[in-house]
Amino acid sequence: MKRNRRIFIYLIIFLGTFSGLHADAQLGGLLKKAKNKAVQKAAEVMDKETATSANVDGDQTSNKVIINTGFDFIPGDSVLFTENFTGIANGASAKSFKTNGSASIVTVNDEAGKWLALADNATYKFTKQRFYPKHFTIEFDIFAVADKVRDIYPLIFGFTKDNSVSDYNSGNGAYVSVKYYNEHEVNINSSYNDKYLSADFDLNPYVNRKMHVSLMVDNGRMEVYLDKTKLADTQLFLPASPKNFYISAPMQYKNGSKVLVSNFRIATYKK
Repeated sequence: MKRNRRIFIYLIIFLGTFSGLHADAQLGGLLKKAKNKAVQKAAEVMDKETATSANVDGDQTSNKVIINTGFDFIPGDSVLFTENFTGIANGASAKSFKTNGSASIVTVNDEAGKWLALADNATYKFTKQRFYPKHFTIEFDIFAVADKVRDIYPLIFGFTKDNSVSDYNSGNGAYVSVKYYNEHEVNINSSYNDKYLSADFDLNPYVNRKMHVSLMVDNGRMEVYLDKTKLADTQLFLPASPKNFYISAPMQYKNGSKVLVSNFRIATYKK
């Protein structure tokens, strides 16, 4: 009797469990179907909203505006002059430049080539005066050696009225002033037409690292690039403005800093 009662109880438990599992399975199936339907509906809504956003006035819209600028400098294809100081011994003077200071040639550890070391308060111009065509380019490299960018005050290069180096040129004609001591300021100025521009350019990465300079002159207009960044494209010359290229070294060096230059290339265009 007791045995039959236990069997009966076990049977009831088994049937209850089976029924519960069956009910859970049915409920799970219903929940799964409801979930799939909700996901499908949400996807349809998102697709509709995306399509609407992409076709407002027939144009694709975006929450973020990205401005991309390319490096559009095109160097002249007909070379007029090059100078990288190859063949000049360390400590000897550069023959292609004249100065009111010193023009010693040096090398730099872990940096290829030879370099002209710029003495403080010295201006440098080509030994032989050059007469440029209306449309030409000048390129060269700057290597600023320093513990920190603020140790250099400042570097100037551009074009002035004559080819004399009797005095230090602190900035006249059409010129670029690289203000290392301000860390992120470069000025593009012209005393020919009283134009004075200021550009924001981070100079910190260019301590103990080469920086390429590219200048394009087309009649009265000049484009200025540091590495691949265009800082100016503007009128800096009058029709009769003379063009004598110069570099003026920093007026002051601190903590053993020095600015070096090399790899000069002047070219014009065949067409």
